Amino acid sequence: MQFLLAFIVVAPLVGAVAALLPAPPGLKGSSPDQAVLRHGVTVTGAILLATIVLAAGFDHDHPSKMQATTDISWIPALDVRIHLGIDGISLPLLVLTALLTFLCALYSYFKMPAGPSPKAFVALVLVLESGTLATFAVLDLLLFFLAFEMVLIPMYFLIARWGGAARQAAAWKFILYTLLGSVIMLLGLLLIGLKSGTFDMVALATDNGRGLTSSVQVIAVLAIGVGLAVKTPMWPLHSWLPDAHTAAPTVGSVLLAGVLLKMGTYGFVRILLPIAPDGMHTFAPYLAAFAVVGIVYGSLACLALVRPGSKGDLKRLIAYSSVGHMGFVLLGIASMTPTGVNGALFANIAHGLITGLLFFLVGAVKERYGTADLDTLSGATGAALYGRAPRLGGLLAFAAVASLGLPGLAGFWGEMLALFGSFDPAEGLSRPAFLTFMSIAAFGTLLTAAYMLLVVRRVCMGEKREETHRIADIQSYEFAAWTPLVALTVLAGLWPAVLLGLTDPAVQKLLAGGKS
Repeated sequence: MQFLLAFIVVAPLVGAVAALLPAPPGLKGSSPDQAVLRHGVTVTGAILLATIVLAAGFDHDHPSKMQATTDISWIPALDVRIHLGIDGISLPLLVLTALLTFLCALYSYFKMPAGPSPKAFVALVLVLESGTLATFAVLDLLLFFLAFEMVLIPMYFLIARWGGAARQAAAWKFILYTLLGSVIMLLGLLLIGLKSGTFDMVALATDNGRGLTSSVQVIAVLAIGVGLAVKTPMWPLHSWLPDAHTAAPTVGSVLLAGVLLKMGTYGFVRILLPIAPDGMHTFAPYLAAFAVVGIVYGSLACLALVRPGSKGDLKRLIAYSSVGHMGFVLLGIASMTPTGVNGALFANIAHGLITGLLFFLVGAVKERYGTADLDTLSGATGAALYGRAPRLGGLLAFAAVASLGLPGLAGFWGEMLALFGSFDPAEGLSRPAFLTFMSIAAFGTLLTAAYMLLVVRRVCMGEKREETHRIADIQSYEFAAWTPLVALTVLAGLWPAVLLGLTDPAVQKLLAGGKS
């Protein structure tokens, strides 16, 4: 188990280096490009298999215990250690990252985005995977920062080199926003480490803020919270996200929405809640307020984009929907209750599955029609996907109703638990304020249903028109890449205990100051 976790974190980096080397003669296949894309599928597949083995070997009877740990001194002068480990909070995110990266590699093997050499593309995806996996596995504050930053450069180049229109501006906006937030976050991490005498996240969580004064905790939460909020993204620090998603290639959008946004919310749960509880208590009402504004704002932006004549981009609409969905995650965290935090973690996974599927589907629609503009897609009577490509239309409708939180699918439980957490927040937080936040967030669910159903009506419904070219329905490689996301969305919706059974004991321990 110990070796397996280290392998999962390091192997993608080794695979990235190998991707840049010439392929051995016997493995080139029909072309060098095909060989390197096959290499990407093989490496990400091996990582996914190793992650599944790790999950199978995980002690499910004690999910609050750190398992598969590695603890090696790295920089003794600063007491910085190579400390790895997983519990019930990080394991689902590890599996989600490995799954989505593999599905993106598989999809790219058959549908490589237009751009430069596939070698660089595969290497960047593998570096991105390594950084994301490391973020969820490291237990040292400085290592967390390094892993957190490691993903920025690969994503920048994926957008800038393989993206669509306005990709350079979107990539620069992405990197500037996230780097600025990260600089502020680093100051907060250093403050905690220097004031407490250690950067070890387990020791700091067990101490539960007792070694830090309230003023230090408030400053640390403000600094670290800004950096995490940019990556989440929280309103009003979200404006880089729609541009990045609109310009990114399909697999870039899937990875950005599916795993990169989760790094910010994971930091709130893993670092701020247990290490600086007094500081979080001070800022929790403000975090909840920004969260519910984001929920309503994201939904209203989507309604504006879906309105006829607005020239709304479907990818941009899904990006704005992420602002709203991540608002529910932040609201659950802000309640500082086991119910709310469990809801936040569940909504994290659900969003990764559902929005990842949505971006795959929107990419397929854009490829078939040559545009993601809603007015062009709807035309006189709609793109009529139900009639022209029934399986694609049906799957898009499924993803849309999953995204709006239909009971029985994964999107329902996280949002419901976040609302329950706000109904009865942690002791010391204003219940009237959180009841107000809960009511606004509940209204946001109605707005979400409105714009998602409008998307289905405009894109899927309408008369089947005679066209000069046929619209292909779901291809076999698309079926292979999307089926796991559909199955897991249904499984998590019908059997939420699979995920909550992992997260709840770990959350209870985290909020209790390291005591089970």
